[in-house]
Amino acid sequence: MREASIKRKTNETDIELSLCLDGTGKCEIDTGCGFLNHMLELFARHGRMDLTVKCVGDTQVDYHHTVEDIGIVLGKAFAEAVGDKRGITRYGSMILPMDETLILASVDISGRAYLNYDLSIPCSTVGEMDTELVEEFFISLVRNSDITLHIKQLEGKNSHHIIEGAFKAVARALRQAVTVDEALGGEIPSTKGLL
Repeated sequence: MREASIKRKTNETDIELSLCLDGTGKCEIDTGCGFLNHMLELFARHGRMDLTVKCVGDTQVDYHHTVEDIGIVLGKAFAEAVGDKRGITRYGSMILPMDETLILASVDISGRAYLNYDLSIPCSTVGEMDTELVEEFFISLVRNSDITLHIKQLEGKNSHHIIEGAFKAVARALRQAVTVDEALGGEIPSTKGLL
């Protein structure tokens, strides 16, 4: 099983997270932010990753540190769980419709951190969470997992749908990318021999 458990404590957040890439989408999420809980539950289910997150953060300030730090820890856990990347498909993409919204997510488990984030979210908050924190989450995830990720909004007006579509599309793209390709025979999917 490709899995990782990480604990990270700072003056702003105390996080315990466990991730299994070869799961069924089971999750237990408690971030202190209802909307973020919902997004991480979707992420686990659509990625077929088992995910447990417990975070106590300085939410009396706002949700910035909580969202950013969970992205950091999830990225680190993903990198640890995927290991040396032997035999994985490496690439994944999804164009995901959600009512009026259409989101493209494309990922390369490349060993190079890069995010192209192209979402235009009309509202400044959804639930209790500032929508600008969606980008902060994905920045932290990408930097700490060393993946290349493109998220592009092709259509969409409803803020909730846009964000939810992004989390679902990214999860499904990652699910494709981490799938073990038996035809590779355990090789690293790169002409360099290293990712």
